[in-house]
Amino acid sequence: MINSSNLETDVKDIKQHLIEISKMIEELLYEREIVSMMKLSEKSLKDLFEGEEDIYTLEDLKVRYR
Repeated sequence: MINSSNLETDVKDIKQHLIEISKMIEELLYEREIVSMMKLSEKSLKDLFEGEEDIYTLEDLKVRYR
């Protein structure tokens, strides 16, 4: 005989885990979407900035810590 209280508890646990997994998947998809938009933006702006002069050299950007 199956204990109904154990079954109910198990079902509640499974539901909670599914909710957590669903939230994780949504977060991963959101992050992937952001990365995709950033890559697209980078590709779109590459030609625009490729011909431009550098405002700063690498030497200008180096920061020295003491």
